[in-house]
This record gives sequence, structure tokens and C-alpha cells, in this order.
Amino acid sequence: MEKKTIGKFISVLRKAKGMTQQELADKLLVSDKTVSKWERDERMPDISLLPAIAEIFGITTDELLRGERNNPEREGYGTEETEAK
Repeated sequence: MEKKTIGKFISVLRKAKGMTQQELADKLLVSDKTVSKWERDERMPDISLLPAIAEIFGITTDELLRGERNNPEREGYGTEETEAK
């Protein structure tokens, strides 16, 4: 079983929305390098950014912290399993 991480989850959500790292970075007022580091699990997003990240992707902060949607079929994306379908 693959370990679920916030970084991988952000990457899946971003790609599902058709966003680039730069577009996400611009919305959060951070650099694209920062987003890249999150997605590679080298760094974690600042706690103050979690509500904004969750809002951008239409998820709760709880879902973001757990690295998975409560009901992935509801939106059709958000986990590797539904991404592969």
C-alpha cells in the first residue's frame, strides 16, 4: 500500500484541475519552486496556507491533511485510484 502524503495529493488535485505549478503558486503567493518542493515531499505547506489550498481544490482541510477525499467518487478525482480510471 502506497503511503499517502499531502504533497502527492496536492499534485494529483492540481493536475486534475489542469493547473500548472506556477498557476497554483500565483494563487497562493508563493513560488513555483515552493509548490514543487511540496509535491516532492521535501517541504510541507505553511499551516496558514492549508485553508486556501483546500478552497482552491474544493476540499476540506481535513481531506488535505489526510491526503485523500472523504468521497472520491463525488468529484471524480483526488486519489490515484480514481485518477487512473
